[in-house]
Amino acid sequence: MRARRFRALAAGTLIAVTFAASAFAQRGWGRIPEGYGVPIRRMPPNHSDGGFVVCKLMYRSVRSEYLGMGWATDYPYAGINLMTRVSELTKTPISRDAQGDPNYWVVSATDPTLFRCPYVMAADVGTLQFSSAEVEKMREYLLKGGFLWVDDFWGTLAWQMWSREIARVLPEYPIFDVPADHAIRHTLFNLQTIPQVTAIQNWRGSGFSTSERGDDSPHANFRAIADEKGRVMVLMTHNTDIADSWERESEDRQYFLQFSPQGYAVGINVVLYALTH
Repeated sequence: MRARRFRALAAGTLIAVTFAASAFAQRGWGRIPEGYGVPIRRMPPNHSDGGFVVCKLMYRSVRSEYLGMGWATDYPYAGINLMTRVSELTKTPISRDAQGDPNYWVVSATDPTLFRCPYVMAADVGTLQFSSAEVEKMREYLLKGGFLWVDDFWGTLAWQMWSREIARVLPEYPIFDVPADHAIRHTLFNLQTIPQVTAIQNWRGSGFSTSERGDDSPHANFRAIADEKGRVMVLMTHNTDIADSWERESEDRQYFLQFSPQGYAVGINVVLYALTH
């Protein structure tokens, strides 16, 4: 027990010191490009370098949400920055292009390259609606060992819409709140709580509030769907924008200090769990 506590303390110190020392050096403080204006990168058919890569799920939105950009929300720097920190704080090799920069791919549910993505992220999923073909392929992907993390969707309506869509994919598997003793909370960092991270625009404009929907998003929810063996197939961080703590790390020092260390602790735990279960 003492060894575990020491490891958690040392890792927490390392993550804070590393971020404080390197965030400015990575790009400097300033706004970064995001969303539909950033070129879409597709995985080449022959790509196989063995490194970890974040795949971003592209989907069809049938409604809109405050501060949301549909599938392109938090694309691409949330994934790029997460891969960078994973490479710095663990021994996990990441996929890189010819210039040495992290690869990042966009996939749809019916894209054959989905099955070459062991780790898929989606954002603003309270606006999503799967086609019948997408339901079939997402189900096949998840039951074959795939992993999906959905993040940055807020309030009751977004939750109802997402939970209805994922129930079409995995109707026999219930959603549950991830308990405090679950392995995903302890792969490297001990996650006693899941932080409520808000979009940087809301944080600045609301007097540094973390709730984007007021009383309808009082705290972060950490939920999942697991298979018969207990392996998490779908992870859900609702009423929080964990990916913004990665994406916006270089834009505002105060925002970075408040959200990024905790946000990366969650992200790195999830990556290590997905790659080992």
